[in-house]
Amino acid sequence: MTPGVALRLGRVSNLPTVWTNVFAALALSGSLGGWPALALAPSMTLYYLGGMYLNDAFDRHIDAVERPQRPIPSGQVSAGLVFLLGFGWLVFGFAQLMRAAHGQGTPLLYPALSGLALVACIVGYDLYHKQNPLSPVLMGMCRVLVYVSAALAMHPQRSPGLLLGAGALLCHLIGLSYAAKQEAYNRLTRVWPLGFLAAPALYGAYLALGQPLVWPFLAAFVLWILFALRFLRPGPQRSVPQAIVRLIAAIALLDAVFIAATGSLVWALAAAALAPLTRLFQRYIPGT
Repeated sequence: MTPGVALRLGRVSNLPTVWTNVFAALALSGSLGGWPALALAPSMTLYYLGGMYLNDAFDRHIDAVERPQRPIPSGQVSAGLVFLLGFGWLVFGFAQLMRAAHGQGTPLLYPALSGLALVACIVGYDLYHKQNPLSPVLMGMCRVLVYVSAALAMHPQRSPGLLLGAGALLCHLIGLSYAAKQEAYNRLTRVWPLGFLAAPALYGAYLALGQPLVWPFLAAFVLWILFALRFLRPGPQRSVPQAIVRLIAAIALLDAVFIAATGSLVWALAAAALAPLTRLFQRYIPGT
């Protein structure tokens, strides 16, 4: 397997949005700082890579029909190796999560349960998502559990702000994942699930009423979403894949909104900067 194939399998261009998930979770739980972010970002990176590898491995037969250029059906790598690496990334991700929690002196029970739930959610989604009408919810729960696992690794208590932020992120992922299910056909059979994309903006407006620092980040997020949705309009210009990659990058801006709500301007700016960086990476390594 070449380095290029490994990067494509891992959809590594989207990794900045995983890191901003960690930043936001730590900010909302009151733990944002150098060591926690450095300890937890590698863990969630490994979880993400495991999920992406297993997605290709489990989808290899469908990809042989719909996307024969993907690495496994095109013969660039064996399914057995991708399965081995995918499950290996998950094991190492869980081990790093436990290491980070232990280094912080946090009781291991809650982060362990959350970390195992994240493994189950990732594998469950990859195993059964093509014909599952609830797969957008399951995909969203994977990101929610990134939030929860990162926070619990630093603190055993769950803050209301963290849970509300995770709920808003879930809504964004539901809308995004619904559109992604139609990507191979470049169509949308129903429009109403995209309404979930409005929930994070509404919650962001509520946060901005209490913290004015949120407004510029919220404006950037809303404008980014509106631009992405232009690619879903009916007609010859419709491009579901182009909408999807932009909605993925928007996760970083949503995280920036949540971080700004805690008053952490520098970290919010860092998270916001990772949105265009994600789009830059996606130009070289496909994000879907």
